[in-house]
Amino acid sequence: MIVPVELVLPAIPLTTGFFDTQVLKHVMLAGPIVKLVLLLLVGFSVVSWAIIFLKFRLFKGIERNQAGFARAFAEGKSLSALYEQAERGEKSPLTEVFRAGYLELTRIQRERGEAARGEASQGGRPSPFPVENVYRAMYKTTHEQVGGMEDLLPFLATTGSATPFIGLFGTVWGIMNAFSGIATTGNASLATVAPGIAEALVATAAGLGAAIPSVIAYNYFLTRIRTIHTRIDSFTSEFINFLERKVDKG
Repeated sequence: MIVPVELVLPAIPLTTGFFDTQVLKHVMLAGPIVKLVLLLLVGFSVVSWAIIFLKFRLFKGIERNQAGFARAFAEGKSLSALYEQAERGEKSPLTEVFRAGYLELTRIQRERGEAARGEASQGGRPSPFPVENVYRAMYKTTHEQVGGMEDLLPFLATTGSATPFIGLFGTVWGIMNAFSGIATTGNASLATVAPGIAEALVATAAGLGAAIPSVIAYNYFLTRIRTIHTRIDSFTSEFINFLERKVDKG
């Protein structure tokens, strides 16, 4: 005769997730140094996320504007029409580089026109067109724009490298206090040690929580800057080639 065996499953307590009241309790019971460390890490994290959102919106607008402007240049619009588009539209590194080249070009043409009138009266020959001046103006603006895009990124790098060690400092300090309490009370049971260590480990978790998004965002934004820089260099080469063709025909 087979006797049925009744399976009794243990009751599983419901929890509210990782960030529950226990974590908050550990934070509230932490010592003043650990609380100061946590406050510092929260500040790093808040500023880092603000920079991340700001840069994400910035690069999204830059790439949208650059794609439209590069398409207009490839379609063969006149330089004056492109300049008006750059003036009216949303500013981006590519349009600023074009503006620098166009303004240098118009300045050279104006000076050459004045010089040509003087040389014609004296029977001289006009000097060759200084395409290199346009390139240098665009090159200088390119590096200025790249430097502007890199603004605030060093803070993300600092957060990614420093906050794990700040959190580790808070953890070590909390564990020192926990063992100091054990030495004072003479009670080394797990129930006595565990709360102090748990409070200390919250600092390590906070440090990693601030560092990981910052490192990911820093590398992501550097990649986008390199992509934009490469596109600007390609545009500059096309623009200089266009001028050289015009000079050869002239």
